[in-house]
Formats: sequence, structure tokens, C-alpha cells
Amino acid sequence: MLLDHTMAGLRTTTSPVGAAAAVTRPVGTSWAGRYVVALVAGEAVAAALAAAAVLLVRDDAPASLATAAAALVVLWPVLLWACGAYSERVFGTGSDEYRTVLRAGFLLLAAAGFVSYAARLDLSRGLVVGAIPALAVATLALRYAARCALRGLRARGLCTRRVVVVGRGSAVLELTARLRREGYAGLDVVAACVTPADRARVAETAGLPVGGLDDVLAVARRAGADTVAVTSASETAAQYLRELSWELEGSGLELLVAPGLIEVAGPRLHIRPFEGLPLLSVEQPRFEGWQRVVKGGIDRAAAAVALLLLAPVLLAIAVAVRADSPGPVLYRQERIGVNGRPFTILKFRSMVVDADRQVAALAGQNISDGLLFKMRVDPRVTPVGRWLRRFSLDELPQLLNVLAGSMSLVGPRPPLPAEVARYDTSVSRRLLVKPGLTGLWQISGRSDLPWEDAVRLDLRYVENWSLALDVLILAKTVRAVVASSGAY
Repeated sequence: MLLDHTMAGLRTTTSPVGAAAAVTRPVGTSWAGRYVVALVAGEAVAAALAAAAVLLVRDDAPASLATAAAALVVLWPVLLWACGAYSERVFGTGSDEYRTVLRAGFLLLAAAGFVSYAARLDLSRGLVVGAIPALAVATLALRYAARCALRGLRARGLCTRRVVVVGRGSAVLELTARLRREGYAGLDVVAACVTPADRARVAETAGLPVGGLDDVLAVARRAGADTVAVTSASETAAQYLRELSWELEGSGLELLVAPGLIEVAGPRLHIRPFEGLPLLSVEQPRFEGWQRVVKGGIDRAAAAVALLLLAPVLLAIAVAVRADSPGPVLYRQERIGVNGRPFTILKFRSMVVDADRQVAALAGQNISDGLLFKMRVDPRVTPVGRWLRRFSLDELPQLLNVLAGSMSLVGPRPPLPAEVARYDTSVSRRLLVKPGLTGLWQISGRSDLPWEDAVRLDLRYVENWSLALDVLILAKTVRAVVASSGAY
């Protein structure tokens, strides 16, 4: 309740654009301060509940345990602060926030164990083994709830950082489009600084106030910005970036630099110092190794368990499909898998039997901007099929493809041979991994996505795959399916 009340208070802290233009200092700290207060209060309450639970379990709690339980209420927020969990940069996006919570939990667990042993204190196994891990889990849940609330506010243009994008025209437009598309990151582009030749084009295309590369500080102050994002271009080379950082000293403006590797996420980027010279190291994507073996084993085991548990549901759907319209229960279609190998994908039939032969007649109603055929109201879809598609139940037979090894639980969307024949070199990288039952495209809008965005998400997955990312996508798939976003 306290978190909800404080998050509601954040709605009133963001100034309108006109009022922000008069601000000459960073404006992003007011909402962040309230957000931190909400987190500290919530996590202190969680620590108090964990401490109380330990004391209630033991009727004869010694004084040392009571003191440690009381200290937990203060130590937990302090330790989170020391680990960087209250830094504004971790709020709302990325996994750093969760890592800092886990780091604080491990440190608290180690400290409690060490102090208990070294000072011969009776701190109770319930505190060390039960309460502290439970507190870390509760804090992770609290952080997730707070992040969902913050993203909801950011989707409405609140609780954001106001950004001036600096660089060459094309790079500025690309970064601006990316930040606008991913509004949950909380970066609101309010102005741009480009070369003289690009000013008119950027102003017209992006609809932003535009200044020159030598006017960054003045433009930022006029726009009430608190962040400057520099793109990678020849005009923003080392000397310019160094001078810009000097100019921004004392202004309170945060300086961000886009490395020009848009689809390379954090896990593959590292700073490597060479004799005092920091260089950006980009690891190669890995398409084999022990993690792939583990992924394959988890895929097949999970598919087998899911097929057993869902057997009654699968049988009921099969009966409904057969009773709804004449034709087979399963729809079989050739798709292209890893390394270009064809395989037969299985789905519950959601259309009339001759649906493929009707594509030419319906071509004029295609709303896709890429290689796919899409219609919001497709006359070929059966009544039961429309319900199956709404909740993605027609995809369940693909668990058999996962069990057979031709698909994975998570991966790029399985393409048709006609699509693959028109792929260019970059899009062909989607075929370096197995296609998935779900993926970034599934949790980001499905059929509502433009072709370019669908390809971009698939390539991002291919380039940055990890077991942790798979778990995150699977968790978000449940929400996307329940919400029926982009399902038609």
C-alpha cells in the first residue's frame, strides 16, 4: 500500500514540456527520490517481518538473536544501498537491479554466518538459513512489482529522464526511434544536436528542437534535459567527446555514449583496460557448448512433462477442432529450422482446409509490411480457431517438435521457405539457432509488430542468447498469452 501511494505521488512530479523548458538544472531527481523512499520503506517492512518471524518461532530467543533481528531492519536497506540497489540507473530496465539485491543477500548471509561463528553467538539457523534468503526473495518480488508500476508510469510519459541526442543525422534518428520505441527504458528524447547539413532533416523527421554540435549545453538547458546521449559517428570522435565531457562538468547532466552496437546487449560487452587505455571488448556469440547442451536437455524434458500434464487439454482441443469444421485436427506445414534444415511444424488446425489456396484471392487485404501475410479479421479462420489463436493454444502441438529436437521452447519465429528465399545476409542469421515455440517477438506484440521490428528482435535473441534470457522470456510469455496481445 505504501508503495502504491508513493508511486501515485510520482505522477505529480513530472513537469509539462513547456514548464520544463525553463529549468536549468536536472529535473529527474524528484521522482527518483520518492521512488527510493518507497523502496526503502517496503524493504524495511520486509526485513521487520522476517525478523519477527524468527523471533516468533523461538519461545526462548536469546538476547543476541533479538538484537540481530532488530539490526536486520536497518542493515538490510543499508546493505542494499552499499551494493547500488538504490541508484537511479538500475531502475526500470536491465538485470543489474536484481543482481544488486542478490549480491546484498549473499553478503548478509555470509556476514551473519561469520559473525555467528566468530563471536559464538546463537543467531539461530532460522535466521541464517531461512529468514535472510526469504528476505532476499521478498525484496526481488517487491522490486519486480515496483518496476511494473514504474514502467506503467513511463508508458504515459512520466518518471522519465529528458535526453538530448548528439551526433550525425542518421545515427541521431536511429537512436531517437529506438528510445521512443522502447519507452519503458525511461529516456524521453526532447532535443537533438547535429551537423549543420542534417538540421532540417532531423527537425522534420523527428519533430525535435535541433541545435549544433557546439550548442549541446545550451540546448540541454533550454529543453530542461538531464541527460546527453552521444551516438557513435565521426563527428563525435574521441576529441569531441572529451571536450563535451569537460563542457558538461558541473552541469549535473549525465553523459551516455551509444557504442554503435545496437543489437549487442550488455553480457557481450566488457571494458578491457590495456595499459590504461580502456577498450570495449565484444565477445563473439556462442552457438555451441555446454549451455546449448543444457538448453537442449531442458527443452526436451520440459516438453515431455508439458505434454503429459496437458494431455486432457490437448484431447479436448482436438475434439473441438474436429467438431467445428471438416478436416484434420493437426495442420502440418514445412518450416525452416537451424542451419536452413526444413522440418514439419505441427499446429492445431485453426483455418478451413483450403486456407493456403485462398491466399492469392485475399492478397489485397494483407496488412503486413514485410514477408508475412497477415489479416486482422481473416475469413479463413474457424470459430474454434479464432479462440485457439487468441490464447495461442493452436501452438501447443509444437511441443512435439520441441521433443523431437527440431524446435526449442525459446527462439526466433520459425520461417516459411518462401520467406527464407528472400532473406538477406543479416536476416539469415536467424537460422543460426533453433526456432522457438515462443521468443522475443511473442512477448513484444506478435502479429502487431512491423516486419522490421520482428526481425530486429529475432536477431537480438540470436546475438545475445543465454539461459537466463530464456527463463525471462518464458515468464513473460504467460503474461502475453493471457493478455492476447497481437493475437489474430
